[in-house]
Amino acid sequence: MTRFSAIGIIWVALLLIAPRAVKAQQPARFTPPDEVSYRTEDIMSEGVRMSAEVFAPREPKSDKLPTIVMSHGWGGVAASLRADAIVFARAGYLVVVFDYRGWGNSDSRLILSGKKPEMKDGKRIAEVKEVREVVDPIDQSTDIMNAVHWAAGDKQCDPQRIGLWGSSYSGGHVLYVAARDPRVKALVCQVGGMDSRFVIATPQMRQNTYSQATARARGKIGYPKPREKFGTLTGAPVPEKLMGYAPVEDVGRIKNCAMLFIIAEKEEYFDNKDHGLLAYARATGVKKLVMIPGITHYGIYNEAHARAQKEAVDWYDLNLKK
Repeated sequence: MTRFSAIGIIWVALLLIAPRAVKAQQPARFTPPDEVSYRTEDIMSEGVRMSAEVFAPREPKSDKLPTIVMSHGWGGVAASLRADAIVFARAGYLVVVFDYRGWGNSDSRLILSGKKPEMKDGKRIAEVKEVREVVDPIDQSTDIMNAVHWAAGDKQCDPQRIGLWGSSYSGGHVLYVAARDPRVKALVCQVGGMDSRFVIATPQMRQNTYSQATARARGKIGYPKPREKFGTLTGAPVPEKLMGYAPVEDVGRIKNCAMLFIIAEKEEYFDNKDHGLLAYARATGVKKLVMIPGITHYGIYNEAHARAQKEAVDWYDLNLKK
C-alpha cells in the first residue's frame, strides 16, 4: 500500500460517528426519560422504508415545535444519536433521527440481479438483490432530504423552523442538503468531512476509482458486499459516487440558513483548512466557528461531548426559536 493509499483509508476513518462501526441490529427496547416523549416512525426514501425515531418534550410549550433532523456518519445508526436527541428534546425541540437505507433497521434498495423481468399471470416477476451496508453519499444525502420532507408533515413540526445536525461524514451532508432545501434555517456541522475527492487524489487512487466505475457500468461487477471491510471500517464505499462529492463547494449556495461549524483543534484525519475552516470562510449570512482546543477528532464524542451539545442547543435557540 502506498503512502497516499494509506492516507485515503485513514481519511475515511473520520466518517465514523462513533469509534467503531455499529452493527445492524434488531429494534431494542428503549425507555426515554420521563420528560421526553418517544415514538418510532417509517420514512419513505425513493420507495424504500427508513426506520426513524422521534423525540419531543413530553409537555411542549406549543403545538408546533422547531424541529431538528439528525443524521449519523459512516457506520452509525439512529440509536447512536439518542443521547443528543434527548438533549435537544429537553430543550424544546422535535427531533427526528433515522437509519439510512440499507443500514440499521431500515429496509434496503433493491436492484435487478441481472436477469430481465418476466411476465407471469399478468405480473412482472424479477429476481432482485439488496444494496445493503455500503456507503453512497448521494443516497445518504437524499435520505436526509426525505427525512426533512417527512418531518415537515408531522403534526408537531413547525415547517418554518427546521434545522439540521450532522457529524463527521454527515457534517458534509447537511451542507449539501441545506444548499438545496431553503426550508433549512439553521444547521450544526461538527468535525465535518466535506470533500470526498480523495478517491481521485493520486494517480493510483484515481485509476482504482475509474476502473471500478467502468467495471460496474459494464456489468462486470456489482455493488460491494454488505459489511465489506474498507481498511478497518465496516461498509465499503462506492468510489465513483465519492469522486464528485464535495459539499465544501456547495456552501456558497446556502441562503438564509444560520451555520455553526464546530471543529477539533488537533483534528488528525484531515486538514481543517480544507474542510471546516474553508467552509466557514465561504459561508454567507449568519455563521459561527467554534474550535474546541486540545481535542482530536473523536474528542467531540468524549471529553468535548457536553460542550458540543451546549454549543448546538445555544445555536438552535438563537436561530430557530425566534
